[in-house]
Amino acid sequence: MVTEKQVLNALSHVEEPDLKKDLVTLNMIKDIETEGQKISFTVVLTTPACPLKELIKTRCIDAIEEHIGSGYDITVNMTAEVTSIRNSAPVLPGVKNIIAISSGKGGVGKSTVTANLALALKKSGAKVGILDADIFGPSIPLMFGAEDVQPLISPKDGKNMIHPVIQYGIKMISIGFLTPKDNAVVWRGPMASQALRQFFGDVDWGELDYLLIDLPPGTSDIHLSLVQTVPVTGAVIVTTPQKVAIADATKGLAMFKQPQINVPILGVVENMAYFTPEELPDNKYYIFGKDGGKELAAKFEAPLIGEIPLVQGIREGGDEGRPLMMEDENPTSVAFRETAERLAQQLAIRNATAPVTERVQVS
Repeated sequence: MVTEKQVLNALSHVEEPDLKKDLVTLNMIKDIETEGQKISFTVVLTTPACPLKELIKTRCIDAIEEHIGSGYDITVNMTAEVTSIRNSAPVLPGVKNIIAISSGKGGVGKSTVTANLALALKKSGAKVGILDADIFGPSIPLMFGAEDVQPLISPKDGKNMIHPVIQYGIKMISIGFLTPKDNAVVWRGPMASQALRQFFGDVDWGELDYLLIDLPPGTSDIHLSLVQTVPVTGAVIVTTPQKVAIADATKGLAMFKQPQINVPILGVVENMAYFTPEELPDNKYYIFGKDGGKELAAKFEAPLIGEIPLVQGIREGGDEGRPLMMEDENPTSVAFRETAERLAQQLAIRNATAPVTERVQVS
């Protein structure tokens, strides 16, 4: 009769590939059951978007066979509990991770990347929200086909709270939901910053694993207001390969690495990395240059977590209000899914190894 202790001993030889500790030490093994020749247990991953789940499962089975014996009927159940370092956060207490999606330059597809990453994380089983912090040029309502939707308001604990718009399972808030779609938002910086703070404090976000912040281009009042209002878990830098975009992205990345801000960089996403014609799916044409994002990531010792091709379907999905990730799996949606998996992977590593991000105090 196999005992629970024997199973734990066997699985203590399985290392979590990213965290470099064994699964038992990391408390990732639960619900061990043994009966005759049957052994079953659950591995609790750090994210449902874990790209290494099949590798971990295979290693668990191999460890059982090596340290207990062969011939057993082994069932490995995989579940996930997204890690967080925000256990007692006064603002957004139900949000586990706040991720800033930033770019130095406009027009590099940052909002498109944000929308598709959110949907990829949602498809993996995570609870996801998007806060559109681009007050002067909101894109999220259009990309999700929700331009004419207005959020509801209801009292909660004696305060009127805004309920996020929910589209395709993603919770969203944007100034685009609160103003006429053809009207320009002509505000000074302090007014835009106040709107951002209200999106944090006056919106009932509920429970979320990931809240993606779609920031405006450059480095501005909005960026400072973000890091002053909430401790940001990490930042993702979106760029295209050409030198003018890389030059601006470098400034955006350097802002987060300044000592007084000190937000960890989770990775660089190179958007429009190459052009692939629909009729020639195996061909790649580097019309904006090659490896710009890779060189930026290497310069700052950050991981390159994605290379997204330039294809017509991405543009069509954004214009039609149905992001590409909503369609059947194709090479481009695979690129977004793999990017989301690497993002979740880097976030889990960051939560396990890096200190808590503090809110910026500016005097």
